[in-house]
Amino acid sequence: MFPGVDPVAGQTRRLLTEAWNRLLPAFKTHNQFLGRHYAGCAATIGLMPRCDLSCRGCYLGKESNQVPARDVSEIKEQLLRIRDWLGPAGNVQLTDGEVTLRPEAELLELVAYARGVGLVPMVMTHGETFRRRPGLLERLMEGGLTEISIHIDTTMKGRRGHSSRAACEEDLMALRSEFGGMIRRARRNTGLRLEAASTVTVTRDNLEGVPSIMRWFLKNADAFKMVSFQPAAQVGRTEPGLGGGVSPDDLWTRIAEGVLGSAPKRHELLRGEGWFGHPACSRFVQGLIVRRSGNEPRFHPLYRRDREDEMRFVSALLDRLGGASFRLDGAARAAARVLQILSSHPGFILGSALPYAWRLLERAGGGRAERLLLDWLTGRTEVRYFNIVSHHFMSREEIETPPGQERLSMCAFQVPVHGMLMSMCAVNALGARQEYHARTQGLESLSVQS
Repeated sequence: MFPGVDPVAGQTRRLLTEAWNRLLPAFKTHNQFLGRHYAGCAATIGLMPRCDLSCRGCYLGKESNQVPARDVSEIKEQLLRIRDWLGPAGNVQLTDGEVTLRPEAELLELVAYARGVGLVPMVMTHGETFRRRPGLLERLMEGGLTEISIHIDTTMKGRRGHSSRAACEEDLMALRSEFGGMIRRARRNTGLRLEAASTVTVTRDNLEGVPSIMRWFLKNADAFKMVSFQPAAQVGRTEPGLGGGVSPDDLWTRIAEGVLGSAPKRHELLRGEGWFGHPACSRFVQGLIVRRSGNEPRFHPLYRRDREDEMRFVSALLDRLGGASFRLDGAARAAARVLQILSSHPGFILGSALPYAWRLLERAGGGRAERLLLDWLTGRTEVRYFNIVSHHFMSREEIETPPGQERLSMCAFQVPVHGMLMSMCAVNALGARQEYHARTQGLESLSVQS
């Protein structure tokens, strides 16, 4: 009906099937999104190994600031390899060290190239370059950048201004607000879309600050749509003893305290949990943030694992539309894709999707879906999507255990090293990053782990 606009591309379906087949049977659950909606996630290496901060937790090796960035042509080859693995609209992180230190024209070229081959690039950054160079974010957006992630936490050392003296996470709220204002302003100035996330390294030292961080993001969901908490692993040049002290249960207890106001409610929050591969690696809770005028924001998960009817709907939705993406579509193509979905699945949309959406609004609106919908449409209530993520990298010691090998076999986050995709944990912890730099630069003096 709409030539060239399929709800889900055939290549995407094939790659999803391959990813699903790589999962162990115990992890092929209704709330598993790897192989159902995503074929994986990938990152570049060598794009800019250098960084101008000196963070306590850093997965780069000690040699990184000695190594020059790889040629644009090599990064493009990596992007093509990633495109083959992830398919249309695959997620790729432009990262390695601080990529905004790369010449602006080259970064713009790589953003445009990634989008041109059918990937969705996200620039991973500490954000300091945007503070020093006003207008850079807007120029990247005008060059095609639609996604960005800004890393903010107290393990980071070397920022300028008052944030350089932050002793606890509460001391960084002004910095988070500065970046939130920067994102809002860039959208306003350009009239363009920018999806923003933030990453947070978590250690025993700043674990107590997670609830306040979470409360801040709930109040600023108009600027950021995702926060990813990442307990430090003992890899790279991470300060000795800093990594490995925060378990998933420790972390989600503190997240629940910030979201629901009570640490014991961790299990209640995780009723909305989704998996992206092995749950010891990645888990997330997607939801709606409802904020009525004058009230505190409330978070409502999109589904509950203890509701069989809701999990049946999620499974049916992924069976039909898993892998569908609008993120590379312009307005006309997005409209055509919506019409194609409606024409291809009218019974499911009318009989399942719309009733489910209404039940979700009822839950979020305290049993009054029609009132919430009216207040939302008239601007009296904000309703925004938000995603809470935890991602847990492994140390060498963890990888060498049987559970670590199980996790490695199902890795969803990979890096193209010399044309071969490798787990990010192997790159971080098993010497693959150092070997890559040594081999590409001919630096025999680099320390490569055996």
